[in-house]
Amino acid sequence: MTIKKDYYKIKAENIIKNFKKRNIEGFYVENSKAAREKILDLIQENSSVSWGGSMTLDEIGIFSDLKTGNYNLLDRATAQNSTEKEKIYHQALSAEYYLMSSNAITQSGKLVNVDGNGNRLAALIYGPKNVIIVAGMNKVTADEESAVKRVRNQAAPANSVRLDQKTPCAKTGHCSSCQIEDTICCQTVITRRSRHKGRIKVILVGEELGF
Repeated sequence: MTIKKDYYKIKAENIIKNFKKRNIEGFYVENSKAAREKILDLIQENSSVSWGGSMTLDEIGIFSDLKTGNYNLLDRATAQNSTEKEKIYHQALSAEYYLMSSNAITQSGKLVNVDGNGNRLAALIYGPKNVIIVAGMNKVTADEESAVKRVRNQAAPANSVRLDQKTPCAKTGHCSSCQIEDTICCQTVITRRSRHKGRIKVILVGEELGF
């Protein structure tokens, strides 16, 4: 184990203790392979599974496992048109398991997320029986203020480029608090506690993943 891995593990263990105080269940794994194994260990077969847009989930390779497994997938990528996509968005809110990442996580265990459409945050807040969050240790920040700054000036610009949004941050790399139609920063949700114990599960990965 490298010094960085040792550091990540120590840091994650402390965050997991803080998660517990917030009714959030936390786990630490060293790499993407272990993250996939943990996700599959948490999801029961024959259950309904959906997810929000996430580079992290794509990078760890979980989608191929889900598509070859015995699950009822609610995948908006299979929609033939906007009407079908909208239907899947709503069905996802009743899924037994919903997968996503978090834009930032504070050392005290708060989850900080910013969204455009809000479907991902809607599922985080209410609906799915279980929410499984996967996040690389690069998303950990000192506090709530630095978490919001991270989202605005790192995650949002990178995601705007990925989604080909014509936002100022996609050109400059930093937030200008724009009000244009393409903005992906419409809702900000700070999760300080899970109302239902263990509903939210966070898998911290000892790698740099996503934006």
